[in-house]
Amino acid sequence: MSDTRRRVKVYTLNEDRQWDDRGTGHVSSTFVERLKGISLLVRAESDGSLLLESKISPNTAYQKQQDTLIVWSEADNYDLALSFQEKAGCDEIWEKICQVQGKDPALDITQDPIDESEEERFEEIPETSHLVELPPCELSRLEEIADLVTSVLSSPIRREKLALALMSEGYIKKLLGLFRVCEDLDNREGLHHLYEIVRGVLFLNKAALFEVMFSDDCIMDVVGCLEYDPALVQPKRHREFLTKTAKFKEVIPITDSELRQKIHQTYRVQYIQDIILPTPSLFEENFLSTLNSFIFFNKVEIVSMLQEDEKFLTEVFAQLTDEATDDSKRRELVNFVKEFCAFSQTLQPQNRDAFFKTLANLGILPALEIVMGMDDLQVRAAATDIFSYLVEFSPSMVREFVMQEPQQTDDDVLLINVVIKQMICDSDPELGGAVQLMGLLRTLIDPENMLASTNKTEKTEFLSFFYKYCMHVLTAPLLANTAHDKHSKGDLDLQEGSTKINPVCPDNFQTAQLLALILELLTFCVEHHTYHIKTYIMNKDLLRRVLVLMNSKHTFLALCALRFMRRIIGLKDEYYNRYIIKGNLFEPVINALLDNGTRYNLLNSAIIELFEFIKVEDIKSLIAHIVDNFYKALESIEYVQTFKGLKGRYEQEKDRQSQRLNRYRRDARSLDEDEELWFNDDDEDDDGEAVEKRMEDDFSDSYGKYMEAKKGAANGANGANNGKAVISPSSPSGTPNNSSTSSIKTVALPATPAVKTALVGLVDYPDDEDDEEEEDEEEEQSPRKRPRLSS
Repeated sequence: MSDTRRRVKVYTLNEDRQWDDRGTGHVSSTFVERLKGISLLVRAESDGSLLLESKISPNTAYQKQQDTLIVWSEADNYDLALSFQEKAGCDEIWEKICQVQGKDPALDITQDPIDESEEERFEEIPETSHLVELPPCELSRLEEIADLVTSVLSSPIRREKLALALMSEGYIKKLLGLFRVCEDLDNREGLHHLYEIVRGVLFLNKAALFEVMFSDDCIMDVVGCLEYDPALVQPKRHREFLTKTAKFKEVIPITDSELRQKIHQTYRVQYIQDIILPTPSLFEENFLSTLNSFIFFNKVEIVSMLQEDEKFLTEVFAQLTDEATDDSKRRELVNFVKEFCAFSQTLQPQNRDAFFKTLANLGILPALEIVMGMDDLQVRAAATDIFSYLVEFSPSMVREFVMQEPQQTDDDVLLINVVIKQMICDSDPELGGAVQLMGLLRTLIDPENMLASTNKTEKTEFLSFFYKYCMHVLTAPLLANTAHDKHSKGDLDLQEGSTKINPVCPDNFQTAQLLALILELLTFCVEHHTYHIKTYIMNKDLLRRVLVLMNSKHTFLALCALRFMRRIIGLKDEYYNRYIIKGNLFEPVINALLDNGTRYNLLNSAIIELFEFIKVEDIKSLIAHIVDNFYKALESIEYVQTFKGLKGRYEQEKDRQSQRLNRYRRDARSLDEDEELWFNDDDEDDDGEAVEKRMEDDFSDSYGKYMEAKKGAANGANGANNGKAVISPSSPSGTPNNSSTSSIKTVALPATPAVKTALVGLVDYPDDEDDEEEEDEEEEQSPRKRPRLSS
C-alpha cells in the first residue's frame, strides 16, 4: 500500500450539503462478483477496512474536477467524491471509469445530464410500471419482442428498465429455448426476429446480461441466433467454425478448470465482437463498450491466473529452451508466450511491471536468444513480437541482460547481434521484419531512455559494449558492398561517367533497402553518440565507404548516404571537418550533383542544401576546401546563388586575413643594433626626459612644420642602414648641432619617437589597440615569430 498515486480521501455529501471526510485509503478498480460488475474499492490505510464499495454504473454521470477529484451521485441525493493525492492516480481511475462506460477520457463528465422533461415524465409513471412489461416468450410474439427491444435503444432510461426486466424473469434462457425450436422447425421468420432480439440485447450494453448470454450453456445458442442475419441469403456457419475448425491448443496442460473456461469464453466473445457483429455505426459505437470491457477484464483475469501458476510458466520456458523439444511444439510455445504478452497489455501499469519482471525471472531473454536464431520463420516472427513487447516495456532491462552475458562466448550469440543478423537476413522483399527490428535497436541505443538517475554509468557502459561487440556486425553489409571503391581515393574526375560506373555499388533493391535502414541507424548514432560514433567513423573511414552509395541507381539510397554526411557536417565539429578535407570526401557528392545534370529533383535539392548550410553557417575550413578544389567545376551552376555565395565568403575571408596581416607586418630593419643598444642604455630615463623637453620646446612652431619634421624623422628611421646616424627632428634642415655631446645624443634620441611614431601611424582601428600591444610584446620577446604571421 505504498503507492501514493492511489492514495485518496473519501467524502460524502451530508444533508446540510457539506462534505464529510469518511477516511483515507487506497483505491482500486476490480470485478466484484456480488455486484456483478467492475467496482471502485477503497480500503483504509490504517486497518485495511472497506471504506467504499461502489459499482461503476454505465449510466452514472461521473465528473472529474481540478485534476485530482472525481465526483458522482448514487441513489437519491447521495453524493460521493474521491480526492486523490496525485494527479496520475486520478487519471488512472478516470480512464477505468471511462473504459467501463465507453467514454472518451478526455471528457470531464461521462454522461450528459438527463433532460428534465424526460426525467419528470418517468417520475410520473406509477411504481407498478417501474419495469418494462415484456410480452410472453412465445413463438407468436417474437415480432413484438423484437420491436420492443429495437425501440428502447434510443433512450438510456428505457434501456435500463428493459435490462432489469430481462434479468428478473430469466427471459434470456427462454428466448434461447425458442431459438432451438425455430431451428428445428426451420422457421426462418422466427429466426430472423431472434437475430434482431439478440443483437438488440447485446446493444443494451449490460454486463449482467453478458454474464448470462456468454455462459457455457448459452453462448453457442447466442452465436446460432446471430447466424440468421435477415440481410443474408444463407446463414453463416459460425458454430461449425468454433466447434470444429478452431482448435484449442494446450502447449502445457491447464489443470485449472476455471482458467480453461475463461479462455474458451474470451475467445468466443472476441469472435462475436470481431467477426459476427457488424461494425457499429457512428450512433452505435458506444453500445458495445461494456462488451469491450467484458473481454478486457477476462484477459486481465487470464493473465493474472497464469502468472500465479508458477509451475505452468516454469514448464513453458523449460520446454522452450530444451534442445529436445521438436519444432512444432516450440512453435506453439512461442505463439503462446506471444499471446500471453499481448494479453498483458490490458494490465494496469503496476501489474504490467510485475508481469514482465516475472517473465524476466523465468528466463524470457535467454529463451529469446535461442529461438530468434532458429531457421523457422514463424518462430522468429513470433519471437520478434515478444522482444518488441520487452523493449517497449523496459529497454534498460534488456540492456542490463545483454551486458551481463558471458564475455567469453562468441560475439555472434549475443542477443543484440542475433537481432542485427535477423534484421540483415530478413527474407521479406519489403523488409517488414527488418524495419521492426531496426526500430527496436534504435530504442535500445537511444541515450534518451537510459536511466541516468538509477544507474549513472548505464549510457557509458552500454554504448562502449555496443561499439565493441555489435557495431561491426551492423556495418558489415555496408562495408561489404563498398569494399573496392577505396582505389579511387583522391582522384577527382568530374567528366561524364567519372564514378557512376561502379560494379560494387548495390543495384539489388532489397540490398539497397537494407543499406538504407543501416544508414538510418548510423545517422541516428551521429546525432546522439558524439564520442563513440566519431571514433568509429575515423577508424573505419566510414564516411568514404558510405559516400560510395552516392553512385547507386536507387535515389533513396543515395539520399540516405547524403543525409549521413549532412548530419556529420551539421555538428560543425572541426575534427569531422578536417577528416572530410583530408579525405577529399566532397568529391563523390559533387560528382553526383554534376551527374544529375539539370534535373530538378530531390537529390539536386538535398545537395544544394548541404552547400547552402555550409555557406550560411560560415564553416570556414570547408568553404576554403570547396572553393580551392571544386569551384571551377561548380561556377557554371547559376540557377542558385549558393556557389557564388561560397566564393564570396571565401574572398571576404581572404581579404580579411590579408588586411589583418598587413596591420601587423613589421620591417625587419626597424630595429638596428644602435637602437637596441640605446634601449639598453642605463640613462634611459634621462634620455626620455630630454626628448620630452625637446618636444615641448619645438611645440611653439607651427603645427604643419612639426608634422613635416615628424614625418621626416620616421622615414629617416625606417630607411637608415645599420651604423648610420639619424637626423634629429629638431634640425629640419639636416644640419648637426654645434656641441659634439649633443650631436651624439641627436643620433640616438630620435630612435624612440621615430619608431613609436611609425607604429602609431599604422593603427587605423581603435578597437585593435589591445592586439597591437600584444603584438609589440611578442616582437620584443621573440622576433623570430614574425614570419608565421604572414604564412
